[in-house]
Amino acid sequence: MRYALVVPAAGSGRRFGASVLRKQYEPLAGATVIEHALAPFLADARCHRVVVAIAADDTAWPHVAARCGERGTCPIGAVTGGAERAESVLRALIALRSGLDDDEWVLVHDAARPCIARAEIDALIAAALPHPVGALLAVPVADTLKRAAVTGTTAVARTEGRESLWRALTPQMFRLGALAGALEAAQAASRQPTDESQAMEWQGYAPLLVPGDVRNIKVTTPADLALADAILQRNRTTRQTP
Repeated sequence: MRYALVVPAAGSGRRFGASVLRKQYEPLAGATVIEHALAPFLADARCHRVVVAIAADDTAWPHVAARCGERGTCPIGAVTGGAERAESVLRALIALRSGLDDDEWVLVHDAARPCIARAEIDALIAAALPHPVGALLAVPVADTLKRAAVTGTTAVARTEGRESLWRALTPQMFRLGALAGALEAAQAASRQPTDESQAMEWQGYAPLLVPGDVRNIKVTTPADLALADAILQRNRTTRQTP
């Protein structure tokens, strides 16, 4: 099989507190966050095309793209993303539709998830291929969940059951046409899905949950960046150990 990769990277990084660098361009273990996020896909012969959705004023991407191009053989393109993640993904899918059939597989991966492992990608693909809809990496919720009495307050209203609850990760894998159609329908209804699976769910689909790795973290705060560095350094040491 083969697949195309979409990477939404047009966000402002407000929660990270970025003032100059967007979080995907923060230095991390000898490269940048987004370079680590892209690396296992660029090393995968099944990945035949990459589209990154960037902000209109992004001047860092061309330099990163040049470095990434030296590590892989598939073409890496860019489109101007939108104000929301879903719009960025849709614009990237529209770019893909100009040269690919609607039944092509597309993986969508966060630019701020630098610790994705090849084993996770392989597991996702193996599970999604025979599935009629597609799949996403996810991790069962382990913590006790509390609901606040009022939004924005810290008083507990009740404890929520965590049975059957999962934390969604990326990549998420769907057919090009079905995902583009789901995001177009959400846009037409003025709805903003927080991930690709939600857009598919709104269309009546039931994507498959594939157990992922808890180390596949999303860099949202500076503390996450330090944790990602520790994970990558440990992975590097493990690979070098006989």
